[in-house]
Amino acid sequence: MVSQFGSLGYTIMGKTADLTVFWTTIIDTLHKEGKPQTSTAKEAGCSQSAVSKHVNRKLSGRKKCGRKKCTTNRENRSLMRIVKQNPFKNLSKLHKEWTEAGVKASRATTHRHVKEFGYSCRIPLVKPLLNHRQRQRCLTWAKEKKNWTVAQWSKVLFSDEIKFCISFGNQGPRVWRKGGEAHNPSCLKFSVKFPQSVMIWGAMSSAGVGPLCFLKTKVTAPVYQEILEHFMLPSADQLFEDADFIFQQDLAPAHTAKSTKTWLNDHGVGVLDWPANPPDLNAIENLWGIVKRKMRNKRPKNADDLKATVKETWASIPPQQCHKLITSMPC
Repeated sequence: MVSQFGSLGYTIMGKTADLTVFWTTIIDTLHKEGKPQTSTAKEAGCSQSAVSKHVNRKLSGRKKCGRKKCTTNRENRSLMRIVKQNPFKNLSKLHKEWTEAGVKASRATTHRHVKEFGYSCRIPLVKPLLNHRQRQRCLTWAKEKKNWTVAQWSKVLFSDEIKFCISFGNQGPRVWRKGGEAHNPSCLKFSVKFPQSVMIWGAMSSAGVGPLCFLKTKVTAPVYQEILEHFMLPSADQLFEDADFIFQQDLAPAHTAKSTKTWLNDHGVGVLDWPANPPDLNAIENLWGIVKRKMRNKRPKNADDLKATVKETWASIPPQQCHKLITSMPC
């Protein structure tokens, strides 16, 4: 059956056009002719309220209705400037400074606008503080070592000192517990103000890890030379045997002392040139991170227990893990 609007190209029972378009076309045509809404609804095959809504929406020309914004674009730009000037301010300070400038907005509105700008509150990354000269040295060093192969990096004996504490701060596993078990001793993570700790010197290469040295005193030049004598040289013999190697150390005062340089020269140990505070360049730093992650589920009770745990975890590091770290060194 063809309607009276067949000349427009629409059919009631056919599929030549969408029914919604068909209805709206009929409603618009009959509304222009001045037909009442009841007859229009009967012709279109819909309810009178549908005809009324369509006509009123089209006449108003309004997409949405809602509350008027309480801040202007200029005031929003001033908030963005406040955020850019000091991104370390918390939300309360941002809201206070913005409202002190004469803007009438709630704390929730401030938060919403900051999020609309694309900002999210995150824990900042931590990087070494370097001056211009140190940054240039790091860049020069990286360019020089850019084309080093895995075979060249495999000749390096990486070393570093690190402190292990019984408490590892906020890191650690979560706990499954039922309601009312929050203070159950088996569900608690204990902390102390001055946790016991151990200072350790270690070395690693592509072939694996060397023996650990647990330090009992401050590392001075003579103490460091004792470490080199009793731990670095045995590590080199274990990991490189008779092959040549390059020793890596940072620029700590005990490492760069004249007596230490003389000791290294007398023992024929070649030292890898190293920039000050290089970010994430020492492969052993990643290995320390692996050891700490493996120790998350351990609960040493005292310093001796902590030493035993570190020793056990360090010994469990497979050579394949060290080789994987060294293969990641080339760019």
